[in-house]
Amino acid sequence: MSEPDPAQAAPGISRRGLLGLAGAGALGAGIGVAGGIAVDRFALPPAASAVASAAVYPFFGAHQSGIVTPAQDRLHFASFDVGDITRDELVELLQDWSAAAALMTAGDPVGVYGAVSGPYDAPPDDTGEALGLPAAGLTITIGFGPTLFTSADGADRFGIAGRRPAALADLPHFPADALVETFTGGDLCIQACSDDPQVAVHAIRNLSRIAFGRASIRWSQLGFGRTSSTTTAQLTPRNLFGFKDGTANIKAEETAVVDEQVWAAASDAAADALGDAAWMAGGSYLVARKIRMTIETWDRTSLREQEAIVGRTKGEGAPFSGGTEFSEPDFAATGRGGAPLIATDAHVRLAHPDQNAGTKMLRRGYNFVDGNDDLGRLNAGLFFICYQRDPRTQFVPIQMNLAKNDAMNEYLRHVGSGVFAVPPGASEGGFVGETLFA
Repeated sequence: MSEPDPAQAAPGISRRGLLGLAGAGALGAGIGVAGGIAVDRFALPPAASAVASAAVYPFFGAHQSGIVTPAQDRLHFASFDVGDITRDELVELLQDWSAAAALMTAGDPVGVYGAVSGPYDAPPDDTGEALGLPAAGLTITIGFGPTLFTSADGADRFGIAGRRPAALADLPHFPADALVETFTGGDLCIQACSDDPQVAVHAIRNLSRIAFGRASIRWSQLGFGRTSSTTTAQLTPRNLFGFKDGTANIKAEETAVVDEQVWAAASDAAADALGDAAWMAGGSYLVARKIRMTIETWDRTSLREQEAIVGRTKGEGAPFSGGTEFSEPDFAATGRGGAPLIATDAHVRLAHPDQNAGTKMLRRGYNFVDGNDDLGRLNAGLFFICYQRDPRTQFVPIQMNLAKNDAMNEYLRHVGSGVFAVPPGASEGGFVGETLFA
């Protein structure tokens, strides 16, 4: 039996992408030349660690998955810097990523031969740590940062500066920001969410390997325990302060709200004074913020003060004005001496749509714990992610209001930040970003 040509055996994956899969060592190993094809050399035992989730979300579609998709329990987020490559090579990278993402979200290994087959003297196509695991609801979402369009020194590296949407504006400096450069920015981003942490890590690991020589990880973040619900079927989760988070979040079933507040529309291009933004129709804008919580200080704060800062009860999650978790807060309600029941600097008041001209965002945040700092405190907090139609009129004014007035700021420090344009979904056989490069 003759040996198949890897480039022909993997439609949609470029030869360079396959070399990226194989790594630098594959160049000397002679892929497809040296060694025989070791097909099914090892029997794969059932994975004892396989999670119960059997959900599969297709990669291709009108919108990218991982936005209104039911929020999974685990996250691996990565921001990438693109190397000194051509426009055609950038397109090729996006094609390779899309082809690999389609395989992984279906629960399949990457490449022609996967992890345990192929040329025996060459690195495998797939890293193998997800063998035997289901897709576990894996979604892979790809975004473009402002510096992909215009670099920091003003260069138009890929001939797309004129197509940068005005909505993809650099975020302003917010009061009390303590941003660390190594946690900030990026040319590209990938959000991998799954109900199995190993599946999410496997996705970023393999996409990073495919990008070898073309893009490299600038910063990344692991997350656990979603801090918001994106469907009505999900219970409201809790953040590391112990409070329910995302009670008033946009839900996928609210299609009219999603269309108005989350998806970019073709009509947005008509009002775009910066460039041609029609290619973003059906996409969205992602803002990511790494927020360090000083949880040791919070843990020594009285329950009374904690609830007053949040504006909700810690157990039920009901607003201080009364009712249950999903009761609408009554910001006009007063208590003894005429003081508002929900304080003017309470988080729920300042973040509520009624206090922000009806503006909403779809949140998909996650808890994180990155070890400890030099003082023996947990390096923990919230990796905040939100999607919206235009960050300039949604995230920015809400965050500015919070940054100036929120009583919770005493316990928070924003250390990382990024804004990305998330293009519409790709059709089968196409790739994410095709509308931009058409």
